[in-house]
Amino acid sequence: MKLPTHGVMAVTLMFAGMLSGSPANAHHSFAMFDFNSTVSCPATVKEFRWTNPHVTLLIEASVKAGGPPELWSLELTSPGNLTRLGWTHSAFKAGDRIEIQFNPLRDGKHGGAFKEAKIVATGQVFTSSVRNANDAPSLK
Repeated sequence: MKLPTHGVMAVTLMFAGMLSGSPANAHHSFAMFDFNSTVSCPATVKEFRWTNPHVTLLIEASVKAGGPPELWSLELTSPGNLTRLGWTHSAFKAGDRIEIQFNPLRDGKHGGAFKEAKIVATGQVFTSSVRNANDAPSLK
């Protein structure tokens, strides 16, 4: 039985991929965040998205004194990393009042890299870094 040419090519590529042995280290850059600047302010949790590849915390906050509350999207590390360090998918709930710290986006848009949040009602503090394993996320 003879395979069609495209079948032979597909099988060859499949085996070549299996034999390559080097895992892909695909990951996006964090250059979009200004790690030299930290925003600290009170906020209200709108949504906590426990999804891959990065967890996202949506907050409503007034980052400028006297300014109106605005929606901000903060990026965290992966659910797996957070789980290994004690976080759960219910760490934050919509309506939670928090004291937040994050590194803003360089372009001035309403986003950033999560650093730390304290839940006002319980005093529980959550920390995380998107950058590297030396800044591993944790909870206090």
